[in-house]
Amino acid sequence: MTSRQQPTFPRQYARTRRFTLGAPRSFTVAPDGSRIVFLRSSSGTDPVNRLYVLDLDGDGARERVAADPPALLGGAEEHLSAEERTRRERGRETAGGVVDYATDAAVELAAFTLSGGLYVAGLRAGTARRLPATGPVIDPRPSPDGRLVAYVARGALRVVPVEAEADGARGQHGTAGAHGADAVDRVLAEPEGEDVTYGLAEHVAAESMGRSRGFWWSPGSDRLLVARVDDGAVRRWWISDPAHPDREPARVAYPAAGTDNADVRLFLVGVAGGERTEVVWDRVRYPYLARVHWSSAGAPLLLVQARDQRTQRYLAVDTDSGATRTVHVEEDARWLELVPGAPAWAPDGRLVRVAEEDGARVLVVGERPLTDGGLHIRGVLDVGDGDVLVSASAGEGADDPEIGQIHVYRVSGRGVERVSGGPGVHRAVRGGPVTVLASAVPDGPGTRVRVLRDGRRIAVVASYAETPVLSPRLALTVSGPRRVPCAVLLPRAYREGDGPLPVLVDPYGGPHGQRVVAAHDPHLTSQWFADQGFAVVVADGRGTPGRSPAWEKAIAGRQTLALDDQVAALEGLAGRFPLDLGRVAIRGWSYGGWLAGLAVLRRPDVFHAAVVGAPVTDQRLYDTHYTERYLGGLPQEVPEVYRAGSLVWDDGLVEAREPARPMMIVHGLADDNVVAAHTLRLSSALLAAGRPHEVLPLTGVTHMTPQEEVAENLLLLQVDFLKRSLGLG
Repeated sequence: MTSRQQPTFPRQYARTRRFTLGAPRSFTVAPDGSRIVFLRSSSGTDPVNRLYVLDLDGDGARERVAADPPALLGGAEEHLSAEERTRRERGRETAGGVVDYATDAAVELAAFTLSGGLYVAGLRAGTARRLPATGPVIDPRPSPDGRLVAYVARGALRVVPVEAEADGARGQHGTAGAHGADAVDRVLAEPEGEDVTYGLAEHVAAESMGRSRGFWWSPGSDRLLVARVDDGAVRRWWISDPAHPDREPARVAYPAAGTDNADVRLFLVGVAGGERTEVVWDRVRYPYLARVHWSSAGAPLLLVQARDQRTQRYLAVDTDSGATRTVHVEEDARWLELVPGAPAWAPDGRLVRVAEEDGARVLVVGERPLTDGGLHIRGVLDVGDGDVLVSASAGEGADDPEIGQIHVYRVSGRGVERVSGGPGVHRAVRGGPVTVLASAVPDGPGTRVRVLRDGRRIAVVASYAETPVLSPRLALTVSGPRRVPCAVLLPRAYREGDGPLPVLVDPYGGPHGQRVVAAHDPHLTSQWFADQGFAVVVADGRGTPGRSPAWEKAIAGRQTLALDDQVAALEGLAGRFPLDLGRVAIRGWSYGGWLAGLAVLRRPDVFHAAVVGAPVTDQRLYDTHYTERYLGGLPQEVPEVYRAGSLVWDDGLVEAREPARPMMIVHGLADDNVVAAHTLRLSSALLAAGRPHEVLPLTGVTHMTPQEEVAENLLLLQVDFLKRSLGLG
């Protein structure tokens, strides 16, 4: 008998989908604290998520499966519609099976989709079944009373009773037969044309606003707020598959910077008769529907933004007339940040929002700020009767910067109490007296999930994620005059006296992408590169989240400050770590890919090679909401800002300096977020300028790389390129 060979890190990293498989996620807690619902696959290499229930009985807990996709599909392979694939791409979803679900108010019923069909699971009895529905089904959501399920199919919003009998004539992909479904499955809002959808989020909402939903139930289960999206005016792009010239290109509506957005309207739709009332606000001045909140604590609450995102209004909706009244107005000279979980109504009717006051991002309930500059609020997790549960990192006013840490706090008029303990990245979900606290820490792999009742641990949710074959040798510090947060990783075999090491700078470096975190697993890939003989530096400069509004917004109209901070951080670390500044490479993906390309083009005196992954090379080719926010306007208004922030322009490379440095450019040809045109334009400009570079096109790959072979070999090819480019043996 031979022993089982331990996998290499690249293979393990790829087959575990970055060690996410087998880890519990997507928690929902019943309001009475009696049970917890969550998703998890059966092992660290199983990509199929199952729906679980953890019953809480006194101080005990019992776990059971509520929905098992292989059993529900009869062993058949899961098939995804184009709409579902797009939805998963927007959410960066790499797993299969039950990837998302929604529950009724009592958390007694869950609805989800498999292979385009509609399924419900009784969470008390633990029984799951398919409902008759017209497919392919997108985003099914039970009514609060648990009697109906609303969902989207082919752009129409539909509703079906939970007690409807399944129709045996259903096709494999959830298409209704000629009989059965129509008797129970009804259309509430039918699109008037091929460019119109009801109940779905438009591209910029899902990709850049953090709003993935397009409809919301009333607390009384009798009406819905439904977004109507008309993208007829949005420019059409074509995403082709060059490896299969026999296939037609996909036609997508992509709102590039400076071009038309989708027209988004909102309607109140009655469930019984389908009566419709439009919600009215100044959509010309405030075209972005950023947030919708509807609870029993008050009228429907909207957050709408101006296109320049410097003004936003909180609106309360009159459910009889559809008229809106302004509850609050906010303005900012640069942009207004959208925060998860806000706004909302407190049970007593006060507005809960996250605002920027006195240079800090604070929690405000009613007219009263409940936090100060000691905390930087990251999100609202739950609004309770007497407090608000929030996620926050240390603010500029904190005594300890707590580099890379994110904690959970309970905030009330009586003060602030930290719920999480110890260095780490902590997040939480709460229902009644029960809190699910998930903690990723720097000295151990994975995420530990504890169940707390009134602050006392009563259970642990098991994780089946694989244990990585390596652990990071991690140092968290700050560097440079601006005290840029940094993570430094040396080879695990490195010993003092071994001499300086070639450097690999490994940033994301931009908005929404904090990389310097006090957790184990986020640094595994960097550590693997370190073990190949590099000192790896990860720096979160200006523009990255988690420190202060001023830190995040310093890049407004000046994106290249992100590169200045990478250079300053690198130089500041050189005296404290064994860095050979004569051999420095940089790698990155998406924003990090742009930053890597910028580094070798603008600062070849510092950076000697770059791996440039899925980069935005021409800022005019990225979406409206994101690009116009950070560059400070439309490209026709501030063309010089767009040009300065781009790697290529109409006349070729932008401000490229000598000497030319080698670049490996990697891009998925099926990417509909950062389209492959970015890389093709960069390669063309590099070729015209006679600059050395390699292009690695990934056939059938989107902005994510979940394919096992692709993810594994990408790491190996990058190391080979970096060693060749830096002259390493």
